[in-house]
Amino acid sequence: MFKRKVYDSLAEWKEKYSRNYAAMLEGARRVGKSTVAEEFARNNYRSYIKIDFANVEKEILEAFDDIVSLDIFFLRLQTATGITLYPGESVIIFDEIQKAPRVRQAIKYLVADGRYSYIETGSLISIKQNVKDIVIPSEEYFIQVYPMDYEEFLWATGKDTYHVLHQLYETNKPVGDALNRKLMRDLRIYMAVGGMPQAVEAYVEGKNLVEIDRVKRTILKLYEEDFYKIDPSGRLSKMFLSIPSQLAANKNRYVISNATGKRTTSRDKEIFSELLDSKTVLISYNVENPDVSLGATASDESYKLYLSDTGLFTTMLFNSVDKTNTKIYSKLLSDKLDANLGYLYENVAAQMIVATGNRLFYHTWKKDDGVHFYEVDFLIASNAKIVPMEIKSSNVNTHKSISAFCLKYSKKVYRQYLFSQKDVGHREQLIYKPIYMIPFVLKELSEG
Repeated sequence: MFKRKVYDSLAEWKEKYSRNYAAMLEGARRVGKSTVAEEFARNNYRSYIKIDFANVEKEILEAFDDIVSLDIFFLRLQTATGITLYPGESVIIFDEIQKAPRVRQAIKYLVADGRYSYIETGSLISIKQNVKDIVIPSEEYFIQVYPMDYEEFLWATGKDTYHVLHQLYETNKPVGDALNRKLMRDLRIYMAVGGMPQAVEAYVEGKNLVEIDRVKRTILKLYEEDFYKIDPSGRLSKMFLSIPSQLAANKNRYVISNATGKRTTSRDKEIFSELLDSKTVLISYNVENPDVSLGATASDESYKLYLSDTGLFTTMLFNSVDKTNTKIYSKLLSDKLDANLGYLYENVAAQMIVATGNRLFYHTWKKDDGVHFYEVDFLIASNAKIVPMEIKSSNVNTHKSISAFCLKYSKKVYRQYLFSQKDVGHREQLIYKPIYMIPFVLKELSEG
């Protein structure tokens, strides 16, 4: 199993919260929830039982008929699985819990019983049909599981360079053109492969880009199948698939009707909320009045969407046909992509921001001509002020939006950053950093 940060989150849950809460590992399909849960159970408990509700045997499922009588339930469960449970030393994993809503509802009583610990894993757990007619238990300790972040990717690939990146960041000096080009190329490999464990495994095993891309397209196909189960009309799938084209259009917000081709209805908005619940996408809200409390004026009607995994985004972007466009991948790795594909770097920045526990916000406002807009890609609150961030794929000399923002909100701005492929530097108050340094900037900002 790859080293994952969520493992440490489970360790904290076990130490502090497991007596009163079941751990709920929530995330998109195929991000590694089940693997982490089972590895943690194997290493931290005397015994464990894993029940996969996506593929559960009839005999095990029948044990839940006696869940009202917990003594009988536990006896039947141990008999059906052949695994002995030890009070205070065993954990039961309910995998794909969204497929067994009645079992999820019973978590309240299982936790209160106190004999064993419980870990749930789930995707699409908030979708209406998965919570219909049940009381959602309050005894769940939610742990979000994302695709592997850049540090986890480097762990998996055996490159012990992340701490070196941190040391380079702390010098606050240019790293040098040659080294920066190498470090950016390493990041572009991550952008091409992504953080889905199956894709990373294929890369580690030495598979080529065609084979890695095939793994990612299989995951995307799984997502589409899920979407059609939730919404047979296909609108949910269209909303998901339109993300790259809507970002490419360089508009200041995502428009549902552009995806569906029809006027937006209340049902469309319900379907859109289910897309968000799938955890396959990241939403960034347009802040109408930037202040330290960014969420206070975030618009529910103006937002952008990114994919939760940049590797999947790359596949969606470059694979409108069945065969992998290896030339495009080659161009990505060698930094020869068209300049208008900057939103690919925007997506990896969004993924990095969310992976550090931050929400996504941006800001747009009209220029003096009343027609065109300024736009700052991301806003972060820090030190009781705002930190605007702009993402560039190439030309760092043009930064009118962030400059205009800092002029307009000068009293509210703490620091200002332009992230690109270029080396460390600054121009007046604008700080230049390579994109691979985003996690270190966010860590520093979180510490005030």
